[in-house]
Amino acid sequence: MASLYLTTPAELTEGVAAGRVRLTGDEARHAAQVSRVRVGEHISVGDGAGTIASGEVEQVAPGEVLVRVEVVRTDDAPRPALWLAQALAKGDRDELAIQAATELGVSGVIPWAAERSVSRWSGPKVEKGRTRWETIVREASKQAIRARVPEVAPLAATRDLAAHSSEHAIALVLDPTAEIGIGEVEVAHLDRITLVVGPEGGISPAELASLEAAGARRVRLGAEILRTSTAGPAALAVLNARLGRW
Repeated sequence: MASLYLTTPAELTEGVAAGRVRLTGDEARHAAQVSRVRVGEHISVGDGAGTIASGEVEQVAPGEVLVRVEVVRTDDAPRPALWLAQALAKGDRDELAIQAATELGVSGVIPWAAERSVSRWSGPKVEKGRTRWETIVREASKQAIRARVPEVAPLAATRDLAAHSSEHAIALVLDPTAEIGIGEVEVAHLDRITLVVGPEGGISPAELASLEAAGARRVRLGAEILRTSTAGPAALAVLNARLGRW
């Protein structure tokens, strides 16, 4: 399978038009010095916005890799878009969740400062944390050969999540005490589905009430209690199957 490297939409468009895509900067250095890409190998170059060009490597240098374009693929944005509002969690559990979610096709992730989150982003940590998440979804997208790199939204409070339910969008709050399963909710007609996953201590009653008052629905994932790092990816897998993507 070809490796995927990323460039800007403008550079990819220009390269495709010319028949040769040029990797420069960090991506070229990684390809040449870390991945040891060689002339004659086949790799893919994407813009993270839906287009991937694949072809044979013609030239390799520490700061530049030249690829002769053979195939170009463009993926439309999926509908409904699947988003994950992941509560900040201790250790790397929230990072594991968004990494797996990216591999499973999530359109975007929202860092959520839940009431019971042990981990906290404040001051300089807000931008540092978001940058870290952007790096994780970018690298996971490359590993999965994804045409679209998920968006990382700004840090959200519970009141911000309440705005994710409307006529054509819904927030599904993963709650093991919910009366209905995630497979019972009709989703095909929606433009966007946001899965809301709480931290290690769960979602507080006040948060549940606020989200439900805004139109969110509580759903469960089977009888087991899943970790915050696995609940979101598990729900995404269910929705992918229901939507015929798998």
